[in-house]
Amino acid sequence: MTTTNLKPNDLIRELDALAKTAASGEALMKSIVALLHEKLTKYNWVGFYMLEKEGGDMLALGPFKGTMTPHTRIPLNQGICGAAASSGKTIVVDDVNSDSRYLACSVETKSEIVVPVFVRGKVVGELDIDSHFLAAFGPDDRKLCEHAAALLGKFLEAHAH
Repeated sequence: MTTTNLKPNDLIRELDALAKTAASGEALMKSIVALLHEKLTKYNWVGFYMLEKEGGDMLALGPFKGTMTPHTRIPLNQGICGAAASSGKTIVVDDVNSDSRYLACSVETKSEIVVPVFVRGKVVGELDIDSHFLAAFGPDDRKLCEHAAALLGKFLEAHAH
């Protein structure tokens, strides 16, 4: 099977296997980011933003794959990332240029999906994916991204000290 023929659902088992063998939350985030970025060609930027422990109203860039972003810290009241973390809901934007919340990172970015990560019912971070294609994220992508975010949340919950 070539990379281009992969469907998002094909990666759920691989994600589950990563979660079973990860040494830490950071390692799991790195593995998830690498897998999604490498296997799904329309996922041009894949990364995690995690809430900072101090104050909890700022998202800090975690592991990511793709071009460097100027947005290493995002206040909860800014951008699509801030909106997803504040609302606790997945946000899919088919055309970032038509969404006033979008914080421009790359002129090539056309669409975005942001999925909150929960630990014990509280948002602790999110999975953020940008694509150079309009409307890149369909129902299967949403299911895959929500699964990846839920896996990380469960892992962090189970390994919290």
